[in-house]
Amino acid sequence: MKFIVKLFPEIAVKSRPVRKRLIARLQTNLNVILQRIESSVKVSGHWDKVEVYYGGEDMEVREQLIDAMKRTPGIAHFIEVKEFPLGDFDEVFQLTKQLYADTLQGKTFKVRVKRTGKHEFTSVELERYVGGGLNQHTAAAGVDVRKPDVFVDLEVRDQQLFIVTERHPGLGGFPLGSQEAALSLISGGFDSIVASYMTMRRGCKTHFLFFNLGGRAHEIGVKQVSLHLWQKYGSSARVKFITVPFEEVVGEILQSVHHSHMGVVLKRMMMRAGERVAERMKIDALVTGESVAQVSSQTLPNLRLIDGATDALVIRPLITMDKQDIVDITKQIGAYEFAAAMPEFCGVISDRPTTCAKRDRVEEEEANFDYEVLDRALEKAQMISIDDIVEDVNVNTEIEALTKVSENQIIIDVRSPQEAERKPLNMPGCEVLAIPFFRLETAFERLDHMREYLLYCDKGVMSQLHAQTLQDKGYANVRVFRPGSSD
Repeated sequence: MKFIVKLFPEIAVKSRPVRKRLIARLQTNLNVILQRIESSVKVSGHWDKVEVYYGGEDMEVREQLIDAMKRTPGIAHFIEVKEFPLGDFDEVFQLTKQLYADTLQGKTFKVRVKRTGKHEFTSVELERYVGGGLNQHTAAAGVDVRKPDVFVDLEVRDQQLFIVTERHPGLGGFPLGSQEAALSLISGGFDSIVASYMTMRRGCKTHFLFFNLGGRAHEIGVKQVSLHLWQKYGSSARVKFITVPFEEVVGEILQSVHHSHMGVVLKRMMMRAGERVAERMKIDALVTGESVAQVSSQTLPNLRLIDGATDALVIRPLITMDKQDIVDITKQIGAYEFAAAMPEFCGVISDRPTTCAKRDRVEEEEANFDYEVLDRALEKAQMISIDDIVEDVNVNTEIEALTKVSENQIIIDVRSPQEAERKPLNMPGCEVLAIPFFRLETAFERLDHMREYLLYCDKGVMSQLHAQTLQDKGYANVRVFRPGSSD
């Protein structure tokens, strides 16, 4: 089977050298992503497209390839085609009829031909011949050139015929890694998740920086959603996850700063810390999820003062977006449940926070701050590769993974309902509870704690992290289930 990947329109208008570079990056990214699914997949780059070829007929592999390409930045859309040598008009019609007869039953249609090369016929002539044949020799409801139910798309390239069997939407944007890297200040909430996704979609290799204000469960939750974003939209490039312990910084702010300015000062400290981490990583830009007037620290005067704490470029993809639009995007990218279930930890709650901070007043408040506290926090920062999260010793040290289920043990499938429905866990003779990860913490309290529970997910990452969270809350009857060797 063959797929023809159509480029994001902004790529097509670039200069020749830039366009060639972007196409080469997209080809490389697709090679990395798709060959993880099936090593025999071939990806080739051309001037106006990228072609993907899979010689097998495994429908499960096909679905995985399609799903992966839908989530790869830089693709406007891609078409699935059948390729044939170009014959005469009747041969083209017969081949098209074989592929479209069932689809056209009771539906209106329009034939569209895109032609490249020198031929003795025009695109319109071939459209009329094939369209007339389909209208006479199938159970179609007729031709409708304005609003057809089905488009019958053909491409003729020199002496090759491509019949489009299906069209799939792409993610748009630029190929990941084609733009400079960015460091996203991610808290795991709706805003920072979407901001990270938007810079990834725009082609920036996006690393994740988390300021831990004192909650271990929060850190685990942010690692989960960062891993989710990377696996879905950025796995063609390896990125880092950095944790900076900010508990002492928060404590110093509580002692040294007037309550009305605590929120602004905290954000300025995060900017200073983010800039220093970015400098170590040779990254020029910080990414935040701030939106104008969403909270008191996000008024224009306060944002200006927050930016004044750093010389780094601060990117705010959501700056004029409405909250509901942001929430809707988390649903589209499969991150809503993560954000909705994210543990909250607010170390600085201002009483009557200022919405129009003044530079002199902020600098006066910060003069009382002990900057050695910020230095110590940065010295304790931990950096790991995003794909090594499950191996992080701070996550999995106490969790035992089992490959078999004993009599007193119950399996809890923590996957999302969509994942569980697509690939059911078949364990005859074992009791299996389906409790999605975003309901697990609440539901676990109501379970029989004389039993032992084994958490399961496809890759073992979500189950590992949630088992750690439950053990941290004092539940010793939790382990991880990893059947077979595939996990």
